[in-house]
Amino acid sequence: MSLLDKIEKKLGRFSVPHLTLYIIIGQALFYILWITKRINLDVIFLIAGRVLDGQVWRLFTFPFVPPEWNAVFAFFAWYLFFLMGTALENQWGAFRYNIFLLIAYLTTVGVSFITPEMPMTNAYIGGSVFLAFVFLYPDFTVYLFFLLPVKVKWLALVTWIGYFIGFVLGGWATRLTILASVANFLLFFGRDIILRIKSARRRMGLQAQQLVRDNKPFHRCTVCGKTDKSHPDAEFRYCGQCKPTRCYCKDHVCDHEHIIKL
Repeated sequence: MSLLDKIEKKLGRFSVPHLTLYIIIGQALFYILWITKRINLDVIFLIAGRVLDGQVWRLFTFPFVPPEWNAVFAFFAWYLFFLMGTALENQWGAFRYNIFLLIAYLTTVGVSFITPEMPMTNAYIGGSVFLAFVFLYPDFTVYLFFLLPVKVKWLALVTWIGYFIGFVLGGWATRLTILASVANFLLFFGRDIILRIKSARRRMGLQAQQLVRDNKPFHRCTVCGKTDKSHPDAEFRYCGQCKPTRCYCKDHVCDHEHIIKL
C-alpha cells in the first residue's frame, strides 16, 4: 500500500467531490464582479508581500481569478477545465484529485513567498490539470473554439516547449513558478514516466537487434566478402573440403585455397 493509499484511508472522508465545479463557480462570480466593474482583479491575486502586510484573503482568493477574456473565451476555458478536472476526478477519485490540486496550490503559495512582489494566479494550477489530463488521455480531441479539432497531446507539446523556453531564458522567479506548476504532475506521474522511458529504451534495443538480424547476410564469400545482401543476384556455393565448411561466391568457389583449421 502506497503512502497516498494510507493517507486516503485515514482522511478520504474529508475529500471535496466536484471541486472543479466549485472553482469554476467561484471564478464565474469574480468574473461577473469584474466585468460589472465592482472589483479590480488585482485585489485577489496572490502577492505574498501584501499578504505579509495583512491582506491575508489573497491566500484564498487567487484560485478564483477568472480568465481575463471576453465571455466566449472565458466560457470555453471553463468548459475545458471542467472537462479535464472531472475526468481526473473520475480516474483517481475525489481524494486524490483534491491532493493533486492541493499540491499545486501549496507550491504556488511557496513560490509566491520566495518572490513576494510577483503576482500569482491560478494559471499554473490549471496548467498542471491540463498536463495530467493529456498524460492519461493523449489522443483526446478538443475542438478549439468549438470548430478546430486538435489532439490534446499537440497542445501539451506546445505547453512543454513554452515551459522549457521560459525555464532556460527566464529569471529565477519564472523558473520557480514553472517548477511549482509541474511539481504535482511529477509527483503523480514521475514513476510512470520513468517506466515509460525504460520501456521505450527496451523497445528501441529490441528493434535495433531485429534490424541487425534482418540485415545480416545469410551468405558471405570468404574471399571477396560479397554477400547476398550486397549482391542479391550473385550465386554462392559451399566448399566441403574446407574445414569448417566455407562459403564462396561463384567467382571464387573453384579457384580458392582450401582452409583447414584443426
